[in-house]
Amino acid sequence: MSNIPETGRTQRVTIRLVVLQILVLSLLATLGGRLWYLQIRTGDQYAAKAEGNHIREVVEPAVRGEILDASGRVLAGNETKLVVSVSRTSLLQQKDHGKGVLTRLAEVLGLPAKDVQDKVRLCDAKTPQPCWNGSPYQPIPVTQQATTQQAMQIMERREDFPGVTAQPTAVRRYTGVEGANASQVLGYLSPVTDDEVTRTADKTGRDRRLPSDQIGRAGLESVYDDDLRGTTGVDKLEVDNLGRVIGSAGRTPAQPGANLVTSIDARVQKVVEDQLQQAMTDARKVYDKETKKNYEADSGAAVVMDVHTGRIIAMASAPTFDPNLWVGGISAKDYASLNSKDSNYPLINRAIQGQSAPGSTFKVISTTAAVQAGYSLDGHYPCPTSLTIGGREFKNFESESFGDITLEKALEVSCDTVFYGLAYDQWMKDGGIKPKNPADWFFKTAHQFGLGAKTGIDLPGEVTGRVPDRQWKQSFFDANKDAWCAQAARGGHEYADEIARENCVDGNQMRAGDSVNFAIGQGDTLVTPVQMARIYSALANGGTLYRPTIGKAIVSPDGTLVRDIAPHEDGKLPADGKLLSYINQATAGVITSGTAAWKFTGAGWPQGKIELHAKTGTAEVAGKQTTSWLTTYSGDYAVVMTISQGGTGSGGSGDSVRRIYQALYGVDDKGNVDNGKALLPKPQAELPKFNPDGTAIIKPASFQDGAGYPAGSTFLDPAPPAGGGLAPYPVALAALEPVRTGGRTRA
Repeated sequence: MSNIPETGRTQRVTIRLVVLQILVLSLLATLGGRLWYLQIRTGDQYAAKAEGNHIREVVEPAVRGEILDASGRVLAGNETKLVVSVSRTSLLQQKDHGKGVLTRLAEVLGLPAKDVQDKVRLCDAKTPQPCWNGSPYQPIPVTQQATTQQAMQIMERREDFPGVTAQPTAVRRYTGVEGANASQVLGYLSPVTDDEVTRTADKTGRDRRLPSDQIGRAGLESVYDDDLRGTTGVDKLEVDNLGRVIGSAGRTPAQPGANLVTSIDARVQKVVEDQLQQAMTDARKVYDKETKKNYEADSGAAVVMDVHTGRIIAMASAPTFDPNLWVGGISAKDYASLNSKDSNYPLINRAIQGQSAPGSTFKVISTTAAVQAGYSLDGHYPCPTSLTIGGREFKNFESESFGDITLEKALEVSCDTVFYGLAYDQWMKDGGIKPKNPADWFFKTAHQFGLGAKTGIDLPGEVTGRVPDRQWKQSFFDANKDAWCAQAARGGHEYADEIARENCVDGNQMRAGDSVNFAIGQGDTLVTPVQMARIYSALANGGTLYRPTIGKAIVSPDGTLVRDIAPHEDGKLPADGKLLSYINQATAGVITSGTAAWKFTGAGWPQGKIELHAKTGTAEVAGKQTTSWLTTYSGDYAVVMTISQGGTGSGGSGDSVRRIYQALYGVDDKGNVDNGKALLPKPQAELPKFNPDGTAIIKPASFQDGAGYPAGSTFLDPAPPAGGGLAPYPVALAALEPVRTGGRTRA
């Protein structure tokens, strides 16, 4: 028997019962509170969410707006293709979940049954491509290449293909109109990412991204994507708890995107692309005495700019690619090729992303700097065969000596030693190796000309170039000092080791050699072709630096103006009318008797009828052949061409630049001018006219100028070439990375 008293045992049982009662009551209170919160406090909210679970959205893609040239020719448009799509909702309602339908569909389309089945499965973390990453209620495209016969078979045998549709759908197409490629200018489309869809999930209309959307990834397609893509339509479907469609909850129709009118002239674009390629081809046939082999001419760029507005008439970059490779999704093989060293990275637009030393084309800036520093335009300056500065000999091209000459003559014959002398003298005035409040006129003037900064062109990915002034010198020293000192400590005796030893000690100092090299566009100086086109346009128009633009206007699908994209003045050159007139006279002399004469007046150019101005440049690059630069302008256009490893300025680019002007102004090889054959004797200011259905009325620009075409003439947009677009140009291979430059320049 237990020794515990009966009363103690009873007390313990009572305590346990009380604790149990409290616990039960607490649980009931918690449950009741939660039920009150869910059913009363937030009941309406959850009811609305539950109601929303019965609505599914089917997306109706908007037709993307077109990109037009200045006359209304379609550069990037939409091609109607027969797209075969499958409804997963319909398939799941069938006994075999649509397996039989997909098998029969594959037979009609001539595709493997597995490929068709894979395309309609839903994507998740474990499902590889191909799969569908859009809404399961969205019709899933199986092919965009269906033939009319295949579509007829599907639509005539609807009982065999429930849930399958074949209908015309707009697909992006880069037309290659007039033979113009313009791939780096136009850009391309690709599907949105999951992150982009998530970021816009709570938005509606134009701002919302859906899994089936395409987005501009480069070029104008990217910059003007918001204008071009329109507003996606949505068809709301009511479904039951099994996901079966039981009715409609309303529909918002898609709104097509607006069209972009550009300043590009497709005909001029074609000429510029062809002439850039021709210049590179010709350069590869020329023997380079320095490297003992032919020039490689591995890449290049050319720009034609309206000097009065900064608008781009044509822009070419080589190597290039066919933008239609991206339509419908680019293959892994093609994508790898476009991003490989072997192809020399054709996706890069070298007109805005290619950086190199400008060589003697920079001397118009140095002339302005010298005048700002107080040197006289009426003075005469020595042009010896060479100058020794800091123990190093700086030679003139081919050791030519012209005696004491004016700055005008120095520009005309591209005398390096004149500018060496001016830069060295100014460096000494600034305090030499120990400066005291240096004026730095040469560096300051380069910045005033817009170098070392983006031009603001309406294309993505533009680079700044480089003005290697004292601030850059210090930051470059801070970033590289440890590496230089480590290399110096290894005790090597190569040229690079000697430079490393110098830089380890005082690499942040502005040496005399840095200053004199800068004055002739060498050393660490880097510019882009569009920067130089902007500068030479300003020389032509009286000193205004315009922001380069390609977009000209946004128009609605019916041709109504939505938004004008007006020219924008960014500033003025630091030069008065007298100095600009002086430079104009000097650059005209380059055409008539200077370094470019043999390619222009010597080749029959009618300088007395159409005055051209030019500056040649041959920039030396460490470890590579020379870069060819030719910067030119007329009363209406600036034309700039550069070829990496392409030889001398006039020798590498002269013939092709002259032919571009011949096409613009209608000049034949004998110097005769025929306005009727001129592609664009004056820049086209007005926008194209549109038919009531929104299609452009195509008229050549020369017709609008009243040159050579009878009154009442109309011109239709020619059909695009078979196959669509242009095949990529064959190009030589070369590394892309910018290389620090040094040494002298050759005109």
